Amino acid sequence: MKTIAVAGTGYVGLVTGACFADLGNTVTCIDINKEKIDSLNRGNVPIYEPGLSELISQNVSAGRLRFTTGYYEALADAEIVFICVGTPSGVDGEADLRYVRMAAETIAETMDHPLIIVNKSTVPVGTGDWVADIITRRQPSPIEFSVVSCPEFLREGSALRDFNNPDRVVLGSQNPAAAEKVKELHLPLGAPVILTDLRTAEMIKYASNAFLATRISFINEIATICDKLGADVEVVAKGMGYDKRIGPHFLNAGLGYGGSCFPKDVKALEHMALVHGSHPALLRAVIEINRDTRRRAVITLRGLLGSLSERRIGLLGLAFKPNTDDLREAPAMEIAHLLQNEGAMVSGYDPVAMVGASRMNPQLRLAESAYDVAEGADALLLCTEWNEFKQLDMGRIKTSMAKPILVDGRNIYEPTRMQELGFVYRGIARGMYNNGHSMGLM
Repeated sequence: MKTIAVAGTGYVGLVTGACFADLGNTVTCIDINKEKIDSLNRGNVPIYEPGLSELISQNVSAGRLRFTTGYYEALADAEIVFICVGTPSGVDGEADLRYVRMAAETIAETMDHPLIIVNKSTVPVGTGDWVADIITRRQPSPIEFSVVSCPEFLREGSALRDFNNPDRVVLGSQNPAAAEKVKELHLPLGAPVILTDLRTAEMIKYASNAFLATRISFINEIATICDKLGADVEVVAKGMGYDKRIGPHFLNAGLGYGGSCFPKDVKALEHMALVHGSHPALLRAVIEINRDTRRRAVITLRGLLGSLSERRIGLLGLAFKPNTDDLREAPAMEIAHLLQNEGAMVSGYDPVAMVGASRMNPQLRLAESAYDVAEGADALLLCTEWNEFKQLDMGRIKTSMAKPILVDGRNIYEPTRMQELGFVYRGIARGMYNNGHSMGLM
């Protein structure tokens, strides 16, 4: 078992710290935000992730996990320190590395014994070398260290399962001995380990996320074509997915991807390609198709209602996906903004993302339930496929609405059943089920 420090108590930092502690290691999580650390020490977890709060509580009680604002305290006995800080998009889509720089500088100024410094944040190719240069320059006196890249592949909503059952562990370093020590830390997970150089490890992360985002935009492009030709994209995707060369994953037509990873990582990879003389036409198309999916939802509602001005539109689901409260790049939040710009009165409900939605869009009326959203609404748009919405009494929903218009942005409802209930139903490229192909969502 090892002594570990984790810089950053955001999504990746908390999951990484809690899971390594649960494997029996001693972990100290650091954050310069005193309010956040004080809250964590009171047992309050700032993000929603199924099982995370309980896991943190168990390991704090067991003495394996603690939280501090002090780097000296966290690094005192550490063998390995993970950098798990945010890397948001910059003005041109580039990754903003200010927090990585701050962490690297503080580690350099604080460390008093050899360390292995692991970049777990998603960072541009070449950042590992850049971090090494920062640490070398900022150390008061030379102390041996190594930098290892260990990109994370956590999905929000299933992060604990993903950490403990990874498809692979990617480790990149110019120091094979350091990489082996980080490999030892991951051996209990029983996953294949890819050992490579820093830049290749960093690129694996970007290439993986860009490919998954490409699959989502691809099926949404196919949905657009299906809608024009009267084909059902759900059956098309199923037929494609049986081909072992293709597989069924990430072929769900909908309102596009969102969250903290895909949008910024695709933009960052496009930016990297541009500044190094490449022509990332495919990445640009992925971004453009994803943007267009949200606008088509608004076009559909406008076509069904004639005008959006003074219309009451209800949104079912606000988070970018189920089992998270993350609203970053959430389709629902962008759609709400677009609808409000056209004069619509927009309400929304989400099982866990209400507080964040209120901060992000104060004009959005927050409802107490899905049934409250439907009450008096001229149209409903299903944005997030929470299981709760699959079990609704849709007859009750229809009866309470001013107009029975249902736009199913995730294709979770059976079109025939919705039409039998009396809804004017529009799914994503559902072929014959969309009454009038030109009015389909895609």
